[in-house]
Amino acid sequence: MPEETSGPLEQTLYEVKKTIVGQDALLERMLVALLARGHLLVEGVPGLAKTMAVKALANAVGGEFQRIQFTSDLVPADVVGTRIFNQREGGFEVSFGPVFTNLLLADEINRAPAKVQSALLEVMQERQVTIGRESFPAPDPFLVMATQNPIESEGTYPLPEAQLDRFMLKVLVGYPSATEEFVVVERMTTPPVSTTAVLDLDTLRAHQRATEAVYVDPQIIEYAVTLAAATRDLSAAGLGELARYVSFGASPRASINMVLGAKALAFLRGRDYALPGDVRELARDVLRHRIVLSYEALADDVSADDLLDRVLAAVEQPEVEPVRRTAPAP
Repeated sequence: MPEETSGPLEQTLYEVKKTIVGQDALLERMLVALLARGHLLVEGVPGLAKTMAVKALANAVGGEFQRIQFTSDLVPADVVGTRIFNQREGGFEVSFGPVFTNLLLADEINRAPAKVQSALLEVMQERQVTIGRESFPAPDPFLVMATQNPIESEGTYPLPEAQLDRFMLKVLVGYPSATEEFVVVERMTTPPVSTTAVLDLDTLRAHQRATEAVYVDPQIIEYAVTLAAATRDLSAAGLGELARYVSFGASPRASINMVLGAKALAFLRGRDYALPGDVRELARDVLRHRIVLSYEALADDVSADDLLDRVLAAVEQPEVEPVRRTAPAP
């Protein structure tokens, strides 16, 4: 493996870690989604600092942060905004909703009804909001980080597969270790350390353009396509005994996001070229929410990650010689 230099967002990550203890995978995936202009779905039990992580990142990049606590009585206007009548002017004007921000936390998104979920879907996919007959662009940069609680099902509306597919990554957040939890308690029982902005939005947009210029070898693209295709045809990957556990495999959007994520991960680690290991490292986060399991999988307690472990083991990772390129100035 080639030596990796200090990434351009190392200082940003350090600033966030003044507040957040552990959660290295979550913080790295947040930056990957931000650089690749994607969105993030986080699943974990309450109390694991998911909200605090997004807020700390927003403060570190100098962006605006908004939070929506989803409940079953929300309507689309509560999210995207609506037209209100201005008595003084004698006409209607637009009141923008909380989605007009740089980093949006959609807390417990699966508690929102379908109408609200579809309203959020437009701004995630099209980067715009339609209010009345007018369309308004979302701010740039724009990141949606949605959370859902895996231990409750009462009063929830599971996200349809079409909306899950719009999330670039799905990250599973677990409990901290005993050492990390000690530090968490220690920090939360003393005066908090404020997160300062170490990055401005113009620089972040320049980093996003530099991420787009990261070189990806065709063999890496082929590797991403092969991984996604293996979830659709397990027999072709030599895993025919697992085919009964999958109703639908990952869409081509998975292949796209694995390559985009690999470019962002490479840039984050100080490289201007991607490696097959970047795709492999992000494959579970990109694929786990795009696989529709069958009833047999649920009955046999087989998870998407169990299947992906077998797929990653079955699909050979290509050997690609690192190629350094001089990326164009952003």
